[in-house]
Amino acid sequence: MNIETLQAYCLSKAGVTEEFPFGDETLVYKVVGKIFALSSLDSTPLSINLKCDPERALQLREEYDCVRPGFHMNKKHWNTVVVDGSVKDALIRDWIDHSYELVVASLPKKTREQLS
Repeated sequence: MNIETLQAYCLSKAGVTEEFPFGDETLVYKVVGKIFALSSLDSTPLSINLKCDPERALQLREEYDCVRPGFHMNKKHWNTVVVDGSVKDALIRDWIDHSYELVVASLPKKTREQLS
């Protein structure tokens, strides 16, 4: 996965916006104003911060070397995924989906219904 693939995938989801609230080098994806993915445009290899269920976050960190506690984020709820080729893009898309779904689940019912 590269930055263009990440952008296209995140923007394909309902209600998603792409922003730069932390400066020109940090790309942020929000669903209805809530962050679900961040990526530094300066990092090589690409890395992505993704929201994650706390128990699953720990499990993924144990299972995959490319998954680390969220850099500059709440380590309980966020993972940083280093896109180094050690896992397939499909798995990274699954993790992006999980992050998006966690944020959507926290939205008011009316807002969730509008996204469907």
